[in-house]
Amino acid sequence: MTLAIVTDSTACLPSYQVERLGITVVPVQVTIDDKTFDEGIGISSVSVMSALTRGQAVSTNRPAPEKFAQIYETLAARGATEIVSIHLSSELSGTYSSAVLAAREARVPVRVVDSRTIGLGLGFAVLAAADESAHAPSASHIADIATRRGRAARAWLCVDTLEHLRVGGRIGVAQAAVGSVLAIKPILEVSGGRIVPSDKVRTMSRAIARLTELAFEAAADLGGRVEIGVQHAGAREKVESLSAALGKAQPGVPVVTSDLGAVLSAHVGPGAIAVVVSPVISY
Repeated sequence: MTLAIVTDSTACLPSYQVERLGITVVPVQVTIDDKTFDEGIGISSVSVMSALTRGQAVSTNRPAPEKFAQIYETLAARGATEIVSIHLSSELSGTYSSAVLAAREARVPVRVVDSRTIGLGLGFAVLAAADESAHAPSASHIADIATRRGRAARAWLCVDTLEHLRVGGRIGVAQAAVGSVLAIKPILEVSGGRIVPSDKVRTMSRAIARLTELAFEAAADLGGRVEIGVQHAGAREKVESLSAALGKAQPGVPVVTSDLGAVLSAHVGPGAIAVVVSPVISY
């Protein structure tokens, strides 16, 4: 039996990992004014942040079920006998629903996983599933790995403003009020697949310190064997400071840094930083 792994572009996986492990990535779309792009093709987080700064309308769109159906059919034609399709939280995007609809009509069994997380929380789950598929190519086992890894991940975001999340419908008006006070930096948590308020601080240096504390506490709660990811939307200096602080707090634990990508940047806005703590689970 041949197992194929599919995910979406919000996993923020580097191309070399995708190629090495044979992962198929379905692009989520970004629309700027009246032009629509596939993430990773003609659009970057830099383009998105420039558009937001200029006041242009920016939105994101789930891949259509037909896109997933086409990909599942292509993988089957290449010899895949089972597919595990792993995606960002269904509470934040219709991508999971599109995959489920396409899976019902696929000519090979497709197990669709709702990771209940985003960004590198999803990315670490996908990489763990793909790594394990080389040793234990059972779709149910691999889907379980992705589910457990994604749902056990802890993730926090610090944003300059909650307006982009509010406009995109990812948080409510009442939640957005957390950041309405002058000079407050909201810290948000991905919890139960949703983005919810976690804390608020007054300066970015304090935000970095607080994110470091949260990651340290999460690593301890998860038994110490973790992977840590730090991501940003046009905030490289901030993320370098956060990575350095995490390196001191968690010596010996590798810290992966990456861009948040065009889709996630469209929702969190310029200057946002995020940290993900994902447990290394024994299978």
